[in-house]
Amino acid sequence: MAGKFMAGFGIALRETGQALDRLGCRMSGSYSFKEMLNRHRTVMNFEGSVPTVCKTAFVAPSASVIGNVKIGSGSSVWYGSTLRGDVNSITIGSMTNIQDNSIIHVAKDNMKGVELPVVIGDRVTVGHGATLHGCTIMSDAFVGMGATLMDGVKVESGAMVAAGALVTTDTTVPAGQIWAGNPAKFLRNLTEGEASFFAKSAENYAALAETHLVENSKSWEQVAEEKEMRKANRERDTDYDSHLGVTRPTSATLPA
Repeated sequence: MAGKFMAGFGIALRETGQALDRLGCRMSGSYSFKEMLNRHRTVMNFEGSVPTVCKTAFVAPSASVIGNVKIGSGSSVWYGSTLRGDVNSITIGSMTNIQDNSIIHVAKDNMKGVELPVVIGDRVTVGHGATLHGCTIMSDAFVGMGATLMDGVKVESGAMVAAGALVTTDTTVPAGQIWAGNPAKFLRNLTEGEASFFAKSAENYAALAETHLVENSKSWEQVAEEKEMRKANRERDTDYDSHLGVTRPTSATLPA
């Protein structure tokens, strides 16, 4: 109860401060200074283009999905990532994961005058901190952490770009191969174990995204209630409680 009161009181104080700031600006007239603050918007329209995000997809609160972007079922865009479909389109299939701090952007046209959207297929893993620009990644491919894919790059189904690799303009990474280095070149063929891991990675991230989606959808009241229940469970002593006739919530009442 005290926590709810403090939260409500805090919100009231912040709103009062904002109201006072607006009043002060009006009183200052032409001498006022306005700081242009913009609250973070996870999903944002751009010049009439509205992102389309499937209900079963997870977009982290600190990610940015802007403009002409389509995200399929079971896919996930993780914390700190930016998908900017302002001058062309970004299309992401089903059960694909765009991991933390990745950047995806498009090209209206390149030096050859070619339009370059970003197209990513199904069950693709894009590792943490990757940069994709005007490229195509086919289904069941894998892009390692910190890799950079330039305009016109095509990663075929079942291919892998190694962590930290720089794949230069108009390069095709053939199916069943690993490319690595700067600039990226053929390293070797994938083993059966590595190829099978791609599907497992996509499944694992799809399942993990479901959990994050549920956790990020909880209200403040739900979070506070679960916190109190976990605290009660930690302090529980069955022998002491039995003498007092106290029955505490069990872990079965908490989310798995």
